[in-house]
Amino acid sequence: MHDSLSPRQARTMLELQTAMNSKVDPDWLNAGYPYLRAVLVEAAEAIEHHGWKWWKKQTLDLPQLQMEVIDIWHFLVSEVLLRARGDLETSLNQIIQPTKSDSLLFDGREWQLGGLSMLEKLELLTATAAARRIELPLFEHIMRDCEMSWNELFRQYVGKNVLNFFRQDHGYKEGSYQKLWHGREDNEHLVEAMSGLSAETDDYPARLYQALLERYPASP
Repeated sequence: MHDSLSPRQARTMLELQTAMNSKVDPDWLNAGYPYLRAVLVEAAEAIEHHGWKWWKKQTLDLPQLQMEVIDIWHFLVSEVLLRARGDLETSLNQIIQPTKSDSLLFDGREWQLGGLSMLEKLELLTATAAARRIELPLFEHIMRDCEMSWNELFRQYVGKNVLNFFRQDHGYKEGSYQKLWHGREDNEHLVEAMSGLSAETDDYPARLYQALLERYPASP
């Protein structure tokens, strides 16, 4: 493991996830949404992007796999926050704990994570999510298999979160949001905006939102 999640990065993500969950439903802490079910579904989608069918030729799609990892992290963080009843300090302590474990006890068996393929780890993630278990060391192993560091996960997570906020603020739910800006999808504009900013600054989310705002067409 080459890097770790810093307290600043962890707090930023927890604050952003809390804000997004509250935007979707102000009463989300009492609603008790099944975030780990969402983890299960996203992990299954990651298996599809990896390719698993022995009866046809398939190619591993790394960019799509990385996007699934980001989505999985959104839901894992949401479950951590839900169990902590929204308490940031409790949640912070859980996700920045050193993840030194290379084994996982599940279903009466000790799984050696380092000896599993990416597909086997993704299968194990679907199983632990179905069992309502948060397994951050397993997630980190999958993240590394997808050639992502914690810094890269942070950068992409913030980007996706800010774009989701931007969409909501500009009529996504009402159907008035424009996904195509000047002939290109908003995801493309996001990637371009992210490339011109440093994720190391404390105001990175705000600066990224402003960069999107400057690109967004004022009228259809």
